[in-house]
Amino acid sequence: MTRKLKKQLGVGGFKTSPNQKKYVNQVLKSNRFSYGHFLNAFEEKFAKLHNRKYAISCNSGTSALQIALATLKEIGKWKDGDEVIVPATTFIATSNIVLQNNLRPIFVDVDSKFYNIDCDKIEDKITKRTRAIIPVHLFGLSAEMSRIMEIAKKHNLKVIEDSCEAMFVKYKNKPVGSMGDIACFSTYVAHLITTGVGGILTTNNKKYAIISKSIMNHGRDSIYISMDDDKVGNQKVLWNIINRRFRFVRMGYSYRLTEMEGALGLGELEKKDKMLNARRRNAAHLIKNLSRFRKYFQLPVWPKYSEHAFMMFPIVIINKRIKRNKLINFLEQYNIETRYMMPLLNQPIYKKIFGNDIENKYPVAKNINQNGFYIGCHPGLTRQNLNYMVKIFELYFQNEKLLEK
Repeated sequence: MTRKLKKQLGVGGFKTSPNQKKYVNQVLKSNRFSYGHFLNAFEEKFAKLHNRKYAISCNSGTSALQIALATLKEIGKWKDGDEVIVPATTFIATSNIVLQNNLRPIFVDVDSKFYNIDCDKIEDKITKRTRAIIPVHLFGLSAEMSRIMEIAKKHNLKVIEDSCEAMFVKYKNKPVGSMGDIACFSTYVAHLITTGVGGILTTNNKKYAIISKSIMNHGRDSIYISMDDDKVGNQKVLWNIINRRFRFVRMGYSYRLTEMEGALGLGELEKKDKMLNARRRNAAHLIKNLSRFRKYFQLPVWPKYSEHAFMMFPIVIINKRIKRNKLINFLEQYNIETRYMMPLLNQPIYKKIFGNDIENKYPVAKNINQNGFYIGCHPGLTRQNLNYMVKIFELYFQNEKLLEK
């Protein structure tokens, strides 16, 4: 009989390194929590890793997306009600930020194999009011960015990469987050790297970077964003800064991070390769040992030209003999944490906004909503933990009299 674990095997995990503790202590000793050395170093290193000139840290990936869209709306002089294309399967923040910018999300169904936006269906949704596409690199796998960028160029659309679930991985030898006009990442708990809370916006466009940083900081005049900006020797320049540093030129938000998150982030970047390798080893182990159940559920796959970060391990049931909720309840009883696979169009608030029938228009997304879930794949899982997870799957199939010898 399989003994139930006392401690839950979660979908995410976090462990601080000695350097992270050292960096945090340096922040505490410095008595400076506002933007400084650590946040600046974190931004510069993160931008370089993703082939970007500019990186702007903020308090969440959602905030990064909201800022990115607000920036493009301002520069492009988009009107309220203009349209932005988003996938029909994604975390709700991807489309919420469209609504919150007084724009209209236009949903496109996703690919049944990779779960990212179906490029074959994008152009059918483009109208005279379409202004941008927000592809999502879901679960750690890049969307088909070559085709998306071709479509965007053809129709003169902007592209914001929602890369909150993927970083440091390559698509056709290019890092995710390096192909769109702006890319947005998350460093929230259980993400690939974590600073507790946090997000990062990256771009190669200086104007985008300046406006984004202003929106992130109350809409402040970009002449004064950091407390170090007035440390200049030239009296004329200093007076210009003093005269403008409490000047606000647009509507903005208070989405700033502290040096504490910068310290944690810098330490996380030091161990990124070890983290990614561990996730891939864990995923390979699960795929190998769960492959005997392939006729019952679909395991993760990815194209040869794209790497996978495995922020989580998605599973979609493909055999009616398996009931998704019964299976995940069984896993949870044995302390294996599960999550639904980013349900969006079946959410109460979206049915209220878009109508009760909205989900039926996107059959692949609907199927994922009804039959998809994910389990953990993070570096904190040991080989013993993974073997236990496999054993519980086997136990479920055995109880259902579906276990084949």
